Amino acid sequence: MAINIVRNEHPRPNFERKTWLNLNGDWDFEYDDNDLGLKSKWYQNNSFSKKIVVPYVFQSELSGINEQEVHDIVWYSREFDIPEKLKDKRINLHFGAVDYKADVWVNGNHVITHEGGHVPFSVEITDVLKDSGNKVVIRVEDYTYDLELPRGKQYWKEKSEGIFYTRTTGIWQTVWLEAVSENYLQNLWITPDLDNKKVHVEYELERVSSNTYLEVTITLRDKVIVQDRIGIINGRGKRDFWLDQNITIDWNHQEAWAWTPENPVLFDINFKVIVDDTCIDEVNSYFGLRKVSIVSGKFMLNNRPYFQKLLLDQGYWEKSLLTAPSDEDFVKDIKLSKAMGFNGVRKHQKIEDPRYLYWADKLGFLVWGEIASAYNYSRTYVNRITKEWMDMIERDYNHPCIVAWTPLNESWGVEGIMNNKNEQAHSASMYWLTKSLDQTRPVISNDGWDHTKTDLLTIHDYEWKNEVLKNRYSSLDNILNSTPAGRTIVAQGWEYEGQPIIVSEMGGISYQKSDWKGWGYSSASSDEDFIKRYYDVISPLLESPLVQGFVYTQITDVEQEINGLLTYKREPKVDVDIIKSINDGKWNPN
Repeated sequence: MAINIVRNEHPRPNFERKTWLNLNGDWDFEYDDNDLGLKSKWYQNNSFSKKIVVPYVFQSELSGINEQEVHDIVWYSREFDIPEKLKDKRINLHFGAVDYKADVWVNGNHVITHEGGHVPFSVEITDVLKDSGNKVVIRVEDYTYDLELPRGKQYWKEKSEGIFYTRTTGIWQTVWLEAVSENYLQNLWITPDLDNKKVHVEYELERVSSNTYLEVTITLRDKVIVQDRIGIINGRGKRDFWLDQNITIDWNHQEAWAWTPENPVLFDINFKVIVDDTCIDEVNSYFGLRKVSIVSGKFMLNNRPYFQKLLLDQGYWEKSLLTAPSDEDFVKDIKLSKAMGFNGVRKHQKIEDPRYLYWADKLGFLVWGEIASAYNYSRTYVNRITKEWMDMIERDYNHPCIVAWTPLNESWGVEGIMNNKNEQAHSASMYWLTKSLDQTRPVISNDGWDHTKTDLLTIHDYEWKNEVLKNRYSSLDNILNSTPAGRTIVAQGWEYEGQPIIVSEMGGISYQKSDWKGWGYSSASSDEDFIKRYYDVISPLLESPLVQGFVYTQITDVEQEINGLLTYKREPKVDVDIIKSINDGKWNPN
């Protein structure tokens, strides 16, 4: 069966094998509003009445359906054959992300149930495959009115309004097959050690047999600097690789080897599983030698103070919602942002596609990693958010672009956190849980206000008057005693401990430059008015002796929010060079 494949780039570029098959494209599709599919065994030989283009959800234009009505249960189906290059191997079926709960059948056999709408999952399907004419069927539940689900900006009403947008239901990242040998590399955690010029690698292998080795080769600009072979005993291990032993570069100048947004140097690292002197598995990855730390209240990148100029990025597109139309759209967003003088983004209420993180690694762009929030606190909520958060950290740990983790935002899901001890304990536990998995990045306990245990003190402040902002950020007392959103900066019973201060949401100036109408936190009437207003909110933060970064809201218009620097179609509203000049502190308002 001929399939029109879309989004055909490798979906996991920092853990890449050559033996894979993309399953995106045309699938059969059906709504199941009366929940009849399980009882009627639609996973067997049922035919569906609609077509959908995966990985775009039915609510989006690029899916070919473009319907926004509520349909909480949907089914997908498609046939596939195993190509010759994948035969005689074990076959894993991968899903980049399916929102929210998925059940999967292959040839009528139930193979997996997965919960979590923003993180990947996979299952081995070798033993249920046929020689040809295989069929995969997926049932998805995504209950619109369940506010204990991690949902981010997806609205629980039929039409978008306020800060909430069109829902995402079903498959919204790549579906793919991967062929592996009996023994194969399953997981990698790569931790750079800039101070000692080495990298720490932790690895896990599946189905280890006797006489198995892991061969590791590290290159920089095609020059081999490390080559090692490790005997595998129980399938897991750790190894440090020193990078300064066999390479002739100037280690006194970080620009030659250290990753920054201005100089995104990446080391390539290749892994081969060797059994009886035969390579049976090969994985290509990469890493950046960079360090994020906080020293004496200063945010440091590679042991140097670093001022973060970030954009709030919802990761939405007009015709495809949470799924980028193409890989090139990720590149365009990053390049436009850098052209405007920004060095990163706070990905907001979304676990972003790994392809975006790959391009941020490659092009040099900081990312704050954030999960999609739920809205009602309960034991069910805690279980769901914790599991998905842990899966996110495992998926994204190796990306050098990620420099901060944000498990909670604006008390969403913990509305009573200012005084509620259970919710405060949850916030602090998310901080420590993150630290138990990753000691290399700062963690923000509750971005915006009512902080508990946190590495950065982040503030959401949409004030637009220049003189008010100058006064507010001129002294520590003024900052700590302010309540920009009517909220206290730290929760009751907690204290400021000298953390770096970052205004992590601000600006939000609305300016209509397209057919989309909507709102912002203040409003501009012309290009000149917008530029003046932008200067008025940025300059006080650049001049403050205490602020170490800002996050401007936002990179693009999104549906009814028209407060982007770009339109929803990614067209700059004003000259990008002027925005860069203001961000660089070089623009003269006169």
